[in-house]
Parts: sequence; C-alpha cells; structure tokens
Amino acid sequence: MADPARAAKMADRIKVIVAKRLEKGIRDPRLGFVTITDVRVTGDLQHASIFYTVYGDEKERADSAAALKSATGMLRSEVGRNITARLTPSLEFIADALPENAKVLEDLLAEARSRDAAVEGLAKSAQYAGDEDPYVKPRVIGDEAQDEADEADEADEDDSAADKA
Repeated sequence: MADPARAAKMADRIKVIVAKRLEKGIRDPRLGFVTITDVRVTGDLQHASIFYTVYGDEKERADSAAALKSATGMLRSEVGRNITARLTPSLEFIADALPENAKVLEDLLAEARSRDAAVEGLAKSAQYAGDEDPYVKPRVIGDEAQDEADEADEADEDDSAADKA
C-alpha cells in the first residue's frame, strides 16, 4: 500500500496529463467539451478513476463517453510516459454527477424560498390567539396602600437589623 500523499500527488499529475491531452485534441469527432473534475487513485497505485463532466445535452454526453472509452488506451500510454512510477495505472472514466446534483440543490433552494415567502405572508396577516401580551402584570396598588407597604418593609428591615445586633 502506497503512501496516501503519494497517491494524491499521482492523482493530481494524472489529472493534469489527461486534461492537457484532451486540450490538445483527440481525433474523435464525438468528443465534446469535456472537463476533468477529479481523479482518484487506489492505494496500490494500480487503478485511476477519472471523473469528468461534459457541457451539452444527453447525446453529447453519450458521444463523449464513447470517445473517452475508445481513447483510454492512448491516454494510458500518455500517462505512462509522463509519470515516474514502475507501473502505469489502468484508467476508468466516470461521468461526474456534479451538474445534476447542482440542479437538484438549486430546485430545493427555490422551493425553500417560495415556502419562506408563503410563511412570511401568513405571518403578516396572523392574529394572536389570546391576549396580545399573555404575561401576568403586577397589580397596581393605590398610593395610600403603597405608602403602608413601604412603611411595613422599613419596619421589617429595622427588626432584622436589631436582631443582628
């Protein structure tokens, strides 16, 4: 089992090599606008999974997948010439589901926004089920009763001060 750092470096190098070769062009008219998104190499450095996306419709994606499958041998030879490893890893091209996942997330976010707007509309027209302020307020004591209550509190304080002395 190779070092994970070495596998990551090899994956990055394979990504660059394959992307440059695709940029130069492969003589296959089926190949569309392909972008290499990620490369993962197994721990023993024997197999590389290359993830890619294709700009276009389903027909262009299928044509590009067929073109990459037919060019796998040539791309593997190119990788073997440009990496410093004893064995050249086998290559597997996998269509990346990134655009589809992004579309699903965009749809979910749009649905969340519409639901938030509906809740906001309901909140503007909402009314309280009971009183506006359901908390109990302290009773208002008349002025005379308040003065008597203050005098009683002062007397209690005096008694407690006398008890301490």
